[in-house]
Amino acid sequence: MKKTLAYIFGAIAILSATSCGKDFLERAPKLSLSNAIALADYEGCDKAVHGAYYYISSTGWWGADRVIENEMRSGNGVKSSAVNSNRCTQGYNWNYTDDNTNTAMWAYCYYTASAVNNVIDALDAIEASEQDKNNLKAECLFLRAFAHIENVLQFGQPYTYKKDSPGVPYVFHTESDAKPARNTVEEVYNFAIADLLEAEKIIDPTYVRKSSVDPCSVVNIYTIQALLSRIYLYMGEWQKSADYATKVIESGKYKMWTAEEYPDVWTADKGSGEVIFEVYGKRSNGTYGNWDDISWLTNPEGYGDPQVSDELLGLYEEGDIRLETYRDFEKAPGCHWTTKYAGKGDNAAPDCNNVVIIRLSELYLNRAEAAVHGAQTGSTAVKDINVITSNRGAAPYNSVGNVDIQTERRKELAWEGHYFYDLARWGKSLVRNGGNFALISTNQNVEFPSYKWALPIPKREMNLNENLVQNEGYTTTTE
Repeated sequence: MKKTLAYIFGAIAILSATSCGKDFLERAPKLSLSNAIALADYEGCDKAVHGAYYYISSTGWWGADRVIENEMRSGNGVKSSAVNSNRCTQGYNWNYTDDNTNTAMWAYCYYTASAVNNVIDALDAIEASEQDKNNLKAECLFLRAFAHIENVLQFGQPYTYKKDSPGVPYVFHTESDAKPARNTVEEVYNFAIADLLEAEKIIDPTYVRKSSVDPCSVVNIYTIQALLSRIYLYMGEWQKSADYATKVIESGKYKMWTAEEYPDVWTADKGSGEVIFEVYGKRSNGTYGNWDDISWLTNPEGYGDPQVSDELLGLYEEGDIRLETYRDFEKAPGCHWTTKYAGKGDNAAPDCNNVVIIRLSELYLNRAEAAVHGAQTGSTAVKDINVITSNRGAAPYNSVGNVDIQTERRKELAWEGHYFYDLARWGKSLVRNGGNFALISTNQNVEFPSYKWALPIPKREMNLNENLVQNEGYTTTTE
């Protein structure tokens, strides 16, 4: 049976976490217990919150598609005939319809929201200390905000262009018969900000979830503050973005990777150094993608379809250690691939990989961009950018303008799924000329503004929820 938003809400009673001593997200969610039983005590709510992280690691979300789709349509990625399994073409060609849009991500975002909403609604009735309940609620509020922001980035126009345009439904309660209408982009952002501000207020600043193998794969106060910095940046709220970036930077909890460390950090078993929030990859995870795992997709000896553009490679100067995160392959001369997902050596091929969602470098870049736009930061844009260049073997800046910020952001965060959304919020058209872009058959260059910067709402959602309105430029036919 096809799952619409209403079905998602009706189906999920609880997302069960793994048992003590097992790998994080090792088992799929259990759907057999009713909320009344599963969420009747603190232990049940705690396991449900842990399980709510489950779908973020899916290949339909941050486990692969969230990164690869955006890199392929941003100009950072290309396809060639040298290594080609006919994957990763849709985003590369910007060829989206309501039949082939990112249906999985839409669904997974609402699975996540549904799970945490159930917990939030159950917390008042359970016996536990107020702080223990607040810590769980803070995690839930973060995950709800994160899920909705992720969805509105895909299916809505950028906030800085058209914040009054349709976004996505922001759902606060799980109801089996719900058919919510779309909130505006501005409303989604405001609801997410409100959730995160409450989470920041109520969480114990020392709280760390004990049931996770990788502490960087779950929420703490700095994860909340880092996401606030990102969202405020996407809104053009420069001072607020800078203020939250500063909170994380000055916490002392995270440190920049050095040039010596940088090439090897991407295949570590657990997050460290710069990592603030990430997907924990493990072959025993219920969401492990096997042949569709990001490590196999970006491997030239695997599928290898998502390759690195010459345009991106040409931005780095000689001696920049970031060049070492790109590899070639003797069987495909002239082609390159990212090594940020080269695999953890988890027993066999296809391997698995962690996927970094937020890290310290982004916070320095946020603050530098905010400073260029007038924010008072206690630092300067030059100082913040040079924190990055000094740890990458790149030449320092004497002065920094907006173009410099944009270039450094592209270089540093390449193949982490950000540059497409940066282009959107900057209002910059996509221009892919020359180099190894020759195989693009449609939409080589995409003007901004255009309806194409918001993906179509999935057809099955449109057909089963008459309150949804399709994005401009797309049509939906009833079945």
